[in-house]
Amino acid sequence: MSKNLLLIFTRNPELGKAKTRLAKTVGDETALEIYKFLLQKTRDVSLQVNADKAVYYSVKVRENDIWDAKIYQKHQQFGEDLGIRMLNAFKNGFDLGYEKVMIIGSDLYNLSSENIDNAFLQLDNNDVVIGPAEDGGYYLLGMNALQEKVFKNKSWGTETVRKDTLLDLKNKKVKLLAFKNDIDVYEDIIDIPEIMSKFINVK
Repeated sequence: MSKNLLLIFTRNPELGKAKTRLAKTVGDETALEIYKFLLQKTRDVSLQVNADKAVYYSVKVRENDIWDAKIYQKHQQFGEDLGIRMLNAFKNGFDLGYEKVMIIGSDLYNLSSENIDNAFLQLDNNDVVIGPAEDGGYYLLGMNALQEKVFKNKSWGTETVRKDTLLDLKNKKVKLLAFKNDIDVYEDIIDIPEIMSKFINVK
């Protein structure tokens, strides 16, 4: 068992429920295909990370999917909002004896395994590491002890999340990583040639 645990939060890829804001521009089918592509990219990146790995499903745990049960622990998210669901996942990781626990989403195009390995290393000298997203949230959150406050009293999905999180951590040592953009709306994909050529037929 590694001392590091990487949590991956995913939504079950279902038509009409994946990337709904992106779907307003590209349609439900294309949005679903893009989300499946991002899921596979997240899996491929996470496979290279030097840590144990756990996938947390939004709806129900799937057995025969892209996440190999021999590599990924499989759990269902539970809790009344995103914060409590993340809190429960982090708590579970620390209760199992992991010393560093980190979460990423599954809708980032430009997150690398090196980024994640580096974030784990930063927890040697920092209490918390945050990967700031350009929309005011974060794409990565890691800690070496449970900081319960950061998961509570937030307006999840809004541009105030990271600012409020940093306020909770003002007495802790926090490392901010490079800004990255998760993919929520059409504007987030137009500068990614691979996605545009593959799914929007724009060369």
